[in-house]
Amino acid sequence: MAMDDNSGKDLTAADSSSVGHEGAPAGTAVVVRDAVANPGFPPHRPRVTDLNPSAERRAERTVYTLFYLSIVGSVFAIVAYMVFPIIPEEPDSVRLNNLFIGLGLTLALLAIGIGAVHWGKALMFDHEGVDERHPVRGSDETRERAVEIFHEANVESGIGRRTLIRNSLIGALIAFPLPAVVLFRGLGPQDTNPAALLEHTMWKKGTRLAIDPTGTPIKASDVTLGSAFHVIPEGLQDLGHGKLEEKAKAAVLLMRLKPEDINEPADKKDWSYDGIVAYSKICTHVGCPVALYEQQTHTLLCPCHQSQFDVTNQCEVIFGPAKRPLPQLPITVDSEGYLIAQSDFTEPVGPSFWERN
Repeated sequence: MAMDDNSGKDLTAADSSSVGHEGAPAGTAVVVRDAVANPGFPPHRPRVTDLNPSAERRAERTVYTLFYLSIVGSVFAIVAYMVFPIIPEEPDSVRLNNLFIGLGLTLALLAIGIGAVHWGKALMFDHEGVDERHPVRGSDETRERAVEIFHEANVESGIGRRTLIRNSLIGALIAFPLPAVVLFRGLGPQDTNPAALLEHTMWKKGTRLAIDPTGTPIKASDVTLGSAFHVIPEGLQDLGHGKLEEKAKAAVLLMRLKPEDINEPADKKDWSYDGIVAYSKICTHVGCPVALYEQQTHTLLCPCHQSQFDVTNQCEVIFGPAKRPLPQLPITVDSEGYLIAQSDFTEPVGPSFWERN
């Protein structure tokens, strides 16, 4: 007798006597063993909280106390953020800030997790059950049964009956995201309207357009038909602190088209020079760099979320989630033939949500 390595079934050599059909070819036949009987569930073992009402009340107090501790941890993280601010000149302030905020968030998250696990193990319904799965949509009776299951889950978990646990959990879940809101708000300007910051960049009248990242000024004769340049204001490289912030607002894409291909409104006829146009490189969707130029279709593409802008029509949005055109930088040339800005952008650069009230 042989054994099939894959299925674990006994294999027996077959002959004419065992098969029962004359002329049957020699080979092997599979003798399938009887299926293993379903052993069922082991006897249910009641928990201490099922047998002792005092233990049940004690477990309930433990659960809602943990949820209240989570609220305390969330509030502590917010207070620590304010009491221990990061001071650039003091490295110790960074350590203290991270330490106490981390302790608060750890307490908030661990208390919710431990409380939820203890609730499930000590107080929720504890009997085993089988959930039969079906590969197709359930019948109307099955769907009605699903609604009943939600009701049973409410009864078995006790969330509708144990008000202290329910309310403390709701409070903990509400409080836990608050430190994140405070921390993320701290990443932005503290005492300045963000919209006002984006209304003004480093560009001003007479500022030369320079190649990014070298800072070399660009002559109009250097910009050939169909070419595109990544541009920064001249002098940006000389800035110390804040250079990246200024570049994030002032970055520009410079392109040259045939003048007859550009559709310019009357009030912007002099914003380009001999087919050379300059537009903000910062996408008006969420601020990604619009870094791809398709010279055959005169289309700018933001690679992050696929917004596309038509350079021939004031960089209007022709596809994607962006809601407004890229701001145009008015340009001209100076007496030496270098491209210069006529002024700053006349509208805020970057994502449109800065302008929303």
